[in-house]
Amino acid sequence: MTATHVPGLPRVEDGQLISTNPATGEEAGRVPVADETAVTDAVTRARAAGLWWQGLGWEGRKTRLLRWRSLIVHRIDELAALTHGESGKPVTDGLMEAAAAIEHLDWAARNAKRVLGPRRVRTRLLVAEHTGHLEYQPYGVVGVIGPWNYPILTPVGPISGALAAGNAVVLKPSEYTPMVGQWLADTFAEVVPEHPVLQVVHGLGDVGGALCRAGVHKIAFTGSTATAKRVMAACAENLVPVVLEAGGKDALIVDADADVAAAADAAVWGAMTNAGQTCVGIERVYAVAPVYDRFVEAVVAKAATLRTGEEIGPITMPKQLGIIREHIEDALAKGGRAVLGGADAVQAPYVSPTVFVDVPADAAAQREETFGPTLTITKVADADEAVTRANDSPYGLGGAVFGKRDAIRIARRLRSGMVAVNGTLTFVGMGNLPFGGVGESGFGRIHGEDGLREFARAKSITVRRGPSLLPAMTFERTPAQVRQIVKALRLLYGRKP
Repeated sequence: MTATHVPGLPRVEDGQLISTNPATGEEAGRVPVADETAVTDAVTRARAAGLWWQGLGWEGRKTRLLRWRSLIVHRIDELAALTHGESGKPVTDGLMEAAAAIEHLDWAARNAKRVLGPRRVRTRLLVAEHTGHLEYQPYGVVGVIGPWNYPILTPVGPISGALAAGNAVVLKPSEYTPMVGQWLADTFAEVVPEHPVLQVVHGLGDVGGALCRAGVHKIAFTGSTATAKRVMAACAENLVPVVLEAGGKDALIVDADADVAAAADAAVWGAMTNAGQTCVGIERVYAVAPVYDRFVEAVVAKAATLRTGEEIGPITMPKQLGIIREHIEDALAKGGRAVLGGADAVQAPYVSPTVFVDVPADAAAQREETFGPTLTITKVADADEAVTRANDSPYGLGGAVFGKRDAIRIARRLRSGMVAVNGTLTFVGMGNLPFGGVGESGFGRIHGEDGLREFARAKSITVRRGPSLLPAMTFERTPAQVRQIVKALRLLYGRKP
């Protein structure tokens, strides 16, 4: 088998991008590769389509987005099977991923007008004769560059926000999961056949770079931190704004009054779901000393029941196997101890669940994104030490806390965009909550009200409603009028709070 025919590794033949299952090597489908001209043409078509889409108004767009939502619901088994065939993840995982995407699509469609629609704002002293109005206008064309680990949920987040806000969208799905991206565009075209409001362009990384430079008005990217920096650099050439959701090294804190059994169950889920290929997956646990031993025992017992090829699917990106192997070997070499799995865990295309203890803080398994079904558990003296260690990371995407009395206070102290209390990854299922990180995990938000506002420009309008009693913005103002304004300021704002 040549390197170009490794199962799961995308390849290009005769202008076609060929997608294969990483577990079996079976072809999942093939799509035409877009060159730079094709990408530019797609964006040009999107500009015209976007004007039509914007002209439908809030209710017109809502109706069509909800039709798309219903179509996805009715064909969810088809979508899950396609995701399984292309990424190798269990069909049940594909169903749950699609369910979360449907939630976000529904929320964006139903709430866009409320969040982004025109409103009147209160006037202020210096321009009391004017009324203030605020509205949010679509950018025009939004480019979405999607990942391979959640090829349904992750792109649907910015796609639904951008479409609900009135933009047209050009999607560049990961070259590892192009067929899922094509399915999304094709099904949208079934309910909106009039204009190419949602298009898809396929190819390797150069196609993503071409999309950044093709005249889009904003880019939403999800992927590795290294690639996010390249996307941002390409967009900077033309001052194209970006939303970046990059890597993570999320931590779970288990406090002394936590439900240990529930915490262990959630830790295994957060670390091992989707074979650990989750940007907001749990990769580190800090358990306080009084519950540490019981927690480790419970995690090992739970994780040991998971079977590769069934609950644990294959590693979708073949080269990630090498990174996971390096992190395991580095943890062992630096004194870490595998209480489950270990040195022989990597058996391509699978990785068996692996749990480490006693891994030093400078090991790759503690510092770098592993993106596999591995977990480090570290004993700490108390929650304060746990927070300090959890925050000692360049990443800041999600996290979790298990406990009772202080759990929410601990959650607020974590340097991250999202935290689940007495659960893991639960914030993903709430369409009304924003999603995004800080630091090396990126910036900007998708989902929720903040996510809708990412895809529209704030437009401020003032309208004169009468003569100026205290004219401030005119050369006709007199010194006496200026003194009156100052007097009013002192009366209104001069008192100490």
